[in-house]
Parts: sequence; C-alpha cells; structure tokens
Amino acid sequence: MSDNMTTAVPDQQPKGRLPSWAVKTIAIAVVVVLVVIAYFILAAFLPRWWSQEIGSAVGQSITTGSFYGIGLGLVCTLVSLLLLALAWRARRWGETRYWALAFVILAVVASIPNLLTLTVVAGGGSGAHAGERILDVEAPGFRGGTLVGVIIGAVIFAVATALWIRFRRRRSAGRTAAATPAPRE
Repeated sequence: MSDNMTTAVPDQQPKGRLPSWAVKTIAIAVVVVLVVIAYFILAAFLPRWWSQEIGSAVGQSITTGSFYGIGLGLVCTLVSLLLLALAWRARRWGETRYWALAFVILAVVASIPNLLTLTVVAGGGSGAHAGERILDVEAPGFRGGTLVGVIIGAVIFAVATALWIRFRRRRSAGRTAAATPAPRE
C-alpha cells in the first residue's frame, strides 16, 4: 500500500466554509423571507382575482350568484371533509403514512375556493376590500350562498359519518352475536 493515502477526519471542515448549522439557519431565514413576501403579494392579488373570476361567471345575477355559492361551498366542503376522513383512516393502512399526507394536501387543495372566498369576506387588506366591492356588484348572493353551501356540506358529512359509525357498530354487534353459541335448553 501507498504511504501517501490521506484520510479525512469528519470533525474537520475545509477553511472558508460555513458550519452546517449556519447553512441551515441561513436557508431557513431565506425561506421565511420568501414566504412573507409571497404572502403580501398574494394577499393583495388573490382576493381581487377571485372576485373578478366569480363576478364574470355570475354576471350580476343574484340567483346565479346564490346557486354558484351554494354549489361551490357544498362541493368543496364535502370533498375536503371526505379527504380529511380518508387521511384519518389512512393512518392505519400499514407501514407508510404518505397516503395520509397526500389526502391532507388534496383536502387543502379542494378547499381553496372556500378559502379564497373567506379571504375576501374576512380579510382586512385592500385586496379583500376590493374583492368585497367586486362581489357586491358583479356576484350578488355569492358570499351568502357559499356560507349556506358550507353549512349544508358540513351537516351532510356529519349525518353520513354518524350513520356510518352506527352501521359499523351494528355490523360488529351482529358478528359478535353470531359468533357466540346459543344457550341450550
């Protein structure tokens, strides 16, 4: 063997490089700054954009606005709650929990229309105020319809969940009763 083999000592780092903790801290700081900048840009843009899209779809009709709101609120709420229920069930599906994470991400994506409407209604920025004015003129009834749709979707999900739990308990009780032998007379 050759005598000039060099071995690197893991505790030593080359000169001029930052320690790994410093690199991680800088990376986290950059990500936080980018997220804050993106938030302020999107907080000004998204409520206006969403209101304009809904306003152009509704076309100043209170009936159309109400039906669009109810439909969007109902569908987005039901789909989001179903995906969250699947995420809850996916926790027990075996060795991987990626399914649960995927279902949670899909639930957030499915709830984006409701969240955008919520930013218009509850937001305090100039974009939210502009969005409220646009919805008042271009899509009357949409905000109230969305609220009604969300409530209907949540009630449907709650009733379906209660019925599902009741069905499973009865089925389990039936299996237990069938498995136990009847007393002999």
